[in-house]
Amino acid sequence: MTYLLQALKKYFGYDSFREGQEKIIADALTNRDLLVIMPTGGGKSLCFQLPALLRPGVTIVVSPLISLMQDQVLSLQEKGINATYINSTLTPQEIRNRQKLLLSGKCKLLYLAPERLVSNSFQGFLNVLANSVSIASFVIDEAHCISEWGHDFRQEYRQLQQLRHRYPHTPIMALTATATPRVQQDIICQLQLRNPIIHRFSFNRPNLYYQVIPKERPVYPQLFRLVNSLQGAGIIYCLARKTTEDLAYRLQRDGIPAVPYHAGLSDEIRTHHQHCFLRDEVRIIVATVAFGMGINKPNVRFVIHHDLPRNLESYYQESGRAGRDGNPATCILLYSPQDEHKIRHFIRQKNTLKEQKLAIQQFLKVKEYVETPYCRRTVQLEYFGEKFRGNCGACDNCLTPKNLEDWTVEAQKFLSCVARTGERFGITHIINILRGEQTKKIYQYGHHLLPTYGIGRDISRIQWEHLARGLIYQGFLNKTNDGYNILKLNSESWQILRGNKRVKIFTTDFPKRETPRPIPKEALPIPLPTSSQMKTLQLHQQGLDIQQIARKRGIKPATVVEHLCELLRLNQPVDLNRIVRREKQELIRLAREKLGSKSLRILREFLGENYSDDEIKLVMAWCDKMGK
Repeated sequence: MTYLLQALKKYFGYDSFREGQEKIIADALTNRDLLVIMPTGGGKSLCFQLPALLRPGVTIVVSPLISLMQDQVLSLQEKGINATYINSTLTPQEIRNRQKLLLSGKCKLLYLAPERLVSNSFQGFLNVLANSVSIASFVIDEAHCISEWGHDFRQEYRQLQQLRHRYPHTPIMALTATATPRVQQDIICQLQLRNPIIHRFSFNRPNLYYQVIPKERPVYPQLFRLVNSLQGAGIIYCLARKTTEDLAYRLQRDGIPAVPYHAGLSDEIRTHHQHCFLRDEVRIIVATVAFGMGINKPNVRFVIHHDLPRNLESYYQESGRAGRDGNPATCILLYSPQDEHKIRHFIRQKNTLKEQKLAIQQFLKVKEYVETPYCRRTVQLEYFGEKFRGNCGACDNCLTPKNLEDWTVEAQKFLSCVARTGERFGITHIINILRGEQTKKIYQYGHHLLPTYGIGRDISRIQWEHLARGLIYQGFLNKTNDGYNILKLNSESWQILRGNKRVKIFTTDFPKRETPRPIPKEALPIPLPTSSQMKTLQLHQQGLDIQQIARKRGIKPATVVEHLCELLRLNQPVDLNRIVRREKQELIRLAREKLGSKSLRILREFLGENYSDDEIKLVMAWCDKMGK
């Protein structure tokens, strides 16, 4: 048994780690900065609690909710582990007593709210603690709260930027269950993490079944039938406080033990209702989003959303309260288009136009999720930057047959337009070109002169959007996850353009259409990669290097380089950084610019023996593509 397994057994009584925990803990003990993105139920807390017990000093944990820090401290104390919290529920004397305990070296974990941690009034004690007992690390739980691009942005979390300046040598571990690629980068930037080790796990929860059901009017009889048809404990999420109380009262009246939970209730009532649910004294808790963060009830068998969530991150986190024990659980969202008005009303209450715009973008992804005929996991995971080809077998769409129709011609038009515009734009601009719209952006880039301009006027905007999403979900087209959502062609895209692959799209709600107009030859991107070049590209995208590709294909390495050079010139997704180091790329480009020559011999003589012919050829191909 390893040292870490022995410690796990000693302090927590477990015989084995969950996936990824042991590596995170080992990395934490090297005093490096860490970013951990681990889905709900993955065991994030252990990843910072066990290291705290194994190294000298106090680990300070930032927690956004009083109830959350109290629950975690109570759970640790029940295991015989010395942990404490300091928050606004304590008297001045209680705070002084806990500070003395910390300075004695007998307490290993201190939970704080972010505003207290960085407050001037608390800095004196922290400095004394750092100089006497030492601060082992800072742990930022629910780290997505620091990002304005996240679903639960909290201004007080921004103050945590001060930690790196005040304690430059103390490692920081940031943890969250939900973060898009953009939010992950923002966390690193805001906390000034230094070359952090990033542990990113799949967001897929295969034990959860996802279903969207049209909401009936009145909704209570439908909700009552659903609860009766499901087994075990459940959570019902609602937008309004009044709704939680009304539903809880009706369920209780009709023989189903239920309690409400929302921020308008007193702390005592909320705590009592939460404990009743955690101890299985009631079967249902009907709650607003005030309930759930950090709640550790493993046997929740279902989560029902009475109203539309405001964004997919919230929905993922709230529905993820189900099935934390790994057993099957059900996540149901009741959907009525009328509910959209409520969400938009909330969005209009936001203070700035920037906040409103971001909220609208996030809500449109919720609409996409509830309205899609494709695998719901594909939509959900794509939002978090994770590819999933569908057919999960655990959502209503995958288990219910849909109408399929051949849309290969339209797909060729769309992909051709992406290629013709240099893979630099998103869905909306591509559709505007295809439909022949007269926008400022189209004329600014001269896209009204493209052969693809106006060749899709016979297809509605909604149908084009549906096709674009279908191409992305089926892996026929890529989209960046940097906030700009730029469309990128892949090897599957070129197979479609060459006529080697058909495209079928779910068209349940589409009107019947006539035979599509064929794509004009001049609209196709010319030239196209050869089939041999595409095979090389596929192996390159799988992570193989030049020598490995050559062996795999039974061709010379020089031929592989020729393929990669031509693929670069054709604007294909070749990752030059994997083949040629960035600093070498820059010097080769500078040499070419300085000498004004494209001669391989002249460039090689100028650069010297540290630069291979292959490296120079590849960078020159990239320069050809960029017109440099």
